[in-house]
Amino acid sequence: MLRFTDEHEWLRLDGEVATVGITAHAAEQLGDLVFVELPKVGARLTKGEAAAVVESVKAASDVYAPLSGEVTAINEAAVADPASVGADPQGAGWLYRLKLDDPSALDALMDAAAYADFAK
Repeated sequence: MLRFTDEHEWLRLDGEVATVGITAHAAEQLGDLVFVELPKVGARLTKGEAAAVVESVKAASDVYAPLSGEVTAINEAAVADPASVGADPQGAGWLYRLKLDDPSALDALMDAAAYADFAK
């Protein structure tokens, strides 16, 4: 199940753990990424707080925690090669994994059709 936020993050749930990244729309708006900073594994994130930073030649942008939980993994490849996030933002360019405090909170986020309308 893929869900989206109004801050242009996507989440894919697998059990209680969500993989989080920026949307293709956000990656397109940012342009070529040159720097990615991710949260530390074990960090507790609260919905709405800045969790990561992506920086392009155009601007730096915070990536917000879409839901509350604990970071269980980060994508080291995204840190080593920030361009990979822009090349495949909703695939290999994922940013971190978050064990959700309340997996049912995902239901309040947008589905793909709602996000497509929002991003127009």
